[in-house]
Amino acid sequence: QVQLVESGGGLVQPGGSLRLSCAASGRIRNIYAMAWYRQAPGEQRDLVALIIRGGTTKYSDSVKGRFTISRDNTRNTVYLQMNSLEPEDTAVYYCNAEIEPIGTIKPVNYWGQGTQVTVSS
Repeated sequence: QVQLVESGGGLVQPGGSLRLSCAASGRIRNIYAMAWYRQAPGEQRDLVALIIRGGTTKYSDSVKGRFTISRDNTRNTVYLQMNSLEPEDTAVYYCNAEIEPIGTIKPVNYWGQGTQVTVSS
């Protein structure tokens, strides 16, 4: 059973920083793209940042220059460093990964359970 477990959310003041982590566990052969999405109340779930195995990254326009996505392939973990946080960044943040489990022949898309980020004074 493959799982994604997120950590690092919480309450922070505007201008502050948080670092999210997401670790994949289970019988994993390969992990391809890893990403962070977010969903605010009443809104759709949107891509925040994505990183492929080789390190190429992509960001939504709203977080460029403030957020940094990175990954540690030895730990099957993806991170999201969030700086200069704004109230508009308040949302549930979800980890997403394209994982090839042992015993399968093609990648499967997995989601974490989500972690709340609240930016408020």
